[in-house]
Amino acid sequence: MRHPAPTLLATSLLLAAGAASAADTTIPASAVKTAEQLRDKALGDGTAYAVLQSLTTEVGPRLAGGPNDQRGRDWAVAKFKALGFDKVYTEPATYPLWVRRHESGSIVAPFPQHLVLTALGYSPGTPKGGLTAQVVAFDGIAALKAADPATIKGRIVYVGYRMQRSQDGHDYGMGSMVRVAGPVIAAAKGAAGYLLRSAGTDAHERIAHTGVTGFRDPAKAIPAAALSNPDADQLERELAYGKPVTVQLDLDCGVVGEYTGANVIGEITGRKHPEQVVAIGGHLDSWDPGTGAIDDGAGVAISMAAAKLIHDLPQRPDRTIRVIAFANEEMGLWGARAYADRHAKEVTDFMLGTDSDLGAGKVYRISASVKPEARHAIEQIADVLKPLGVAYDPGRPGGGGSDLGAMHAKGMAALTLDQDATHYFDWHHTSNDTLDKVDPKELAQNVAAYAAWSYMAAQADGDFGSASGAFKGDGAEE
Repeated sequence: MRHPAPTLLATSLLLAAGAASAADTTIPASAVKTAEQLRDKALGDGTAYAVLQSLTTEVGPRLAGGPNDQRGRDWAVAKFKALGFDKVYTEPATYPLWVRRHESGSIVAPFPQHLVLTALGYSPGTPKGGLTAQVVAFDGIAALKAADPATIKGRIVYVGYRMQRSQDGHDYGMGSMVRVAGPVIAAAKGAAGYLLRSAGTDAHERIAHTGVTGFRDPAKAIPAAALSNPDADQLERELAYGKPVTVQLDLDCGVVGEYTGANVIGEITGRKHPEQVVAIGGHLDSWDPGTGAIDDGAGVAISMAAAKLIHDLPQRPDRTIRVIAFANEEMGLWGARAYADRHAKEVTDFMLGTDSDLGAGKVYRISASVKPEARHAIEQIADVLKPLGVAYDPGRPGGGGSDLGAMHAKGMAALTLDQDATHYFDWHHTSNDTLDKVDPKELAQNVAAYAAWSYMAAQADGDFGSASGAFKGDGAEE
């Protein structure tokens, strides 16, 4: 049967539709097939776990500017080279040097008790002989903000906010605010010191969670520490008696000058467009109590392993895969900000990017901040990740992660790959951040996701919309 000839209007609509489709960014079918093969191979690949084992064993904790900072950078350079990266280099990042020497605390009245605590980043030390003062307690940051300074002056402020467990870890937003902003607010109201219930979801471990404060001027800082959850419970029980509670803090820590570290970068050079990059990574530094396995050795290992799989393909990708092991994320995103400032003028060369910094739990959701014409390409990426248990949420922005978020703020198109954080904040910033918390199969699932999307972005026909200021106000920072 012959079909009737299309009308002039129908022909015009078909031509218009074809023109619009031609403007879309798409992933070629051959690249989709290769990405599926990368995904499946990654699930049985042990590179990431071997890298992470090497980092946590041979280097261990990597406090920014601390004894292992240079060792960590030397390790990263050597590991990039051993994995066959085409180009390996460093870029400097300078930041305040904070040191931790000694920390202890106790309730001295009404019922003497030893306290398990840890000093917070940028906390100054206590006077020689320690700081002894009465405690004034608040249940959250809002109550602290509303408090009369006269009730705080000369006292140790305690904020008892308790984090709740969730898959997306959203309660860390308030937990970190209590840790970061709380000490600054307390200091402005005349407090002598600051304590908080640890920003963590473990309930029974007598281990404190460290982390950074919002202090930037040492002259305005006060001694600040986090209590383990059981010790916070102990303090609250004593406060419940209605009698004055006095605590002694003895912290030997503080800022002792500046330090210049570096971001360590490895590249798989693009075959057709080497100047255009797909950016992935994690932060190389960690807090000092543990060995930095989940925060963020895992992110570095995931990124290195994903790029290694792409490197091992018979042919290099069309664009460069750039892996960045960022410096000093923990105490203020110093490496990320140095990187973004250095590369801001090149933002249009960044095809797409995100880093991994929420442990090694399975990736369960993907979202993106890209130009409208690139949404189909994101859907193609999402289809490849779907067999991994990753759902696509087109209504959420993609912030680029903790470190590459700084490049996203400059205008880089970005993804977010959300990991299951159900147990992450049990171990986060504690001495329990060790390799045994990492499930090799879940780590491999992350590598599969990163290898697949990175390769597809590198092979895309078209771009994802990176341009100076392109995604300002997209909500990714919320």
